[in-house]
Amino acid sequence: MCLLALGWLHHPRWRLVMAGNRDEFHARPTAALAPWQDETSVIGGRDLRSGGGWAGVGAGGRMAVVTNVRDPQASQTGPSRGALVADYLRGRDPAGTHMQRLATVASAYAPFNLLLADGNSLEYLGNHPAERQTLGPGVHGMSNGAIDAPWPKTRRLMDALSVWLADGCNALDPLWQALADEHRPADSDLPDTGIGLERERWLSPAFIRGDDYGTRASTVLLIDANGHGAIHERRFGPQGAALGQSQVDF
Repeated sequence: MCLLALGWLHHPRWRLVMAGNRDEFHARPTAALAPWQDETSVIGGRDLRSGGGWAGVGAGGRMAVVTNVRDPQASQTGPSRGALVADYLRGRDPAGTHMQRLATVASAYAPFNLLLADGNSLEYLGNHPAERQTLGPGVHGMSNGAIDAPWPKTRRLMDALSVWLADGCNALDPLWQALADEHRPADSDLPDTGIGLERERWLSPAFIRGDDYGTRASTVLLIDANGHGAIHERRFGPQGAALGQSQVDF
C-alpha cells in the first residue's frame, strides 16, 4: 500500500474498516484478490515477484497492511517487505506478540510501516524511524511517511472515512470515491521527502495516473466483531484504466 485510512472500533457494525490504494510499477507481476493457493486462509492480492502481499486478511479476521517509507537516501536492500504481511497472516500468534518479535529484526528491512490487527488489538511498527505502538479506537492514516503524518492526501482520506463511519452506513460508494480522488494540494502543503517538487506534486493525489507507475489497486476491507467480513478490490492499468474488480467474503 501507499495510502490508507483505517477505522478501529469506530463503527456500529464493523470492528475494522480499511480503505487504501496500492501504487506500483505497472510491469510488476501481480495476482488479483483471492485466497492464496498455497495458504487458502490468507485472502488478498499478491506480488508475484516476491510472493508477499501489501494488504490482506487471515484466519479469524486477522489483518495486515504495509506501506513503504519514502526516503531516497535510505537503503532499499533487505528481505521483501511483502513478507511482513504474508508471515503474520499465515501464522496464529496474537498481533502484539508477533510485533514484539518482529521489532527485533525490523532494521534488516528497507523502510516500512506495518499495521497488524486481530480480535483484540491494532498494532503499529515502523523502522524508519524505529517506532512501535498499540493504536487506540478511532481513525488512523498512513502513507509513505510516519503513522498519522498529516500529508494532504492522508488527511482527505481519513476525513472521508470518518464521515462514512459517523453515518453508520454500509454503502461503499463514498469510500471508492475517496480512493479515486485526484485532488492536488497547494505546493506549500506538500511534504518534502527528498524527491523534488515535481515528483511530490505527481504523487500528491490519492489516485495516481501514469504510463509506467501509478495506482494499481484500490482496496476496501471490513471486519466485524466475530472476524467475519469482506474484502473488495478494484484494479487499474496504465493511466488509471479499469482492469476489473473482485470481492471475497470470509
